[in-house]
Amino acid sequence: MDISEKSPDTGTVQQLEPDLRCVLAPNASPMTYWGTNTYLLGQREVAVIDPGPMSPPHLDAILAAVPEGGQISHIFVTHAHIDHSPLALALSDCTGAAVHAFGPAHAGRSAVMQALARDGMAGGGEGVDASFHPDVTLAHGARVSSAEWEIEALHTPGHMGNHLCFAADKRLFSGDLVMGWASSLVSPPDGDLTDFMASCRMLRDRPWEVFHAGHGAPITDPAARLDWLIAHREGREGAILEALSGKAQSAESLARALYTDVSPALIPAAMRNVFAHLVDLTGRKLVTPRGPLHSGTIFELAGA
Repeated sequence: MDISEKSPDTGTVQQLEPDLRCVLAPNASPMTYWGTNTYLLGQREVAVIDPGPMSPPHLDAILAAVPEGGQISHIFVTHAHIDHSPLALALSDCTGAAVHAFGPAHAGRSAVMQALARDGMAGGGEGVDASFHPDVTLAHGARVSSAEWEIEALHTPGHMGNHLCFAADKRLFSGDLVMGWASSLVSPPDGDLTDFMASCRMLRDRPWEVFHAGHGAPITDPAARLDWLIAHREGREGAILEALSGKAQSAESLARALYTDVSPALIPAAMRNVFAHLVDLTGRKLVTPRGPLHSGTIFELAGA
């Protein structure tokens, strides 16, 4: 993976490629690393990808980063977490550019995640921008273009149901699905591990040159990073199945057994990660829940 030693300064323009700029939002945290990357693609008709959190200074920095003689013509949002989408409305009001995304905050959820949400399971992690509604909805494979660039929308649920990646030639704006500094958070009911693995494998089938992620440095070997993510999740799955071979357990007890090297404060996040695996394994009939799915359900190996 490619991780720069030092964070860029927030609010300053990073010239990544001749037609691509990045401005870092001032929202560094354990969930966002240095902060959210906002990308500006193009010189005259500028596409902004992931405006970021609600931050007047960041709005000013985005507007100041537009190349001389250019204007923001399109706004694209990878997904409706509060570190990616809230500033889209204010940026649209300033520029008149339409906001493009897969759909509202809860669009694209799988049936099992919809059921968990109906049963009262709250999201965890980065926080959902529940009020988000794009002006233009983009289905998988939709293309939007200007005289300078063409963007292809790829529906890549997993981190969140309404997550899109945006392809521009062999470059991919990978949002929070693929990052270089950490594995993506998959936290039900917002995230779905079955979808996450399918999305990673779909991306693996294409010859990318670079991934520009929602957080952290560019990923210059996308195939290797995708291979690592898939293998990492498969390894965690194997550890869960091995732990269940001894006795039936809940997501919490499995998390405490498997995440022995993390702070106790991170166990709730680890538990959500394990629960995401257990839901996936249930769907594949490798484990069986003792009763309805929820965070406290006891799971056992199928056929035990």
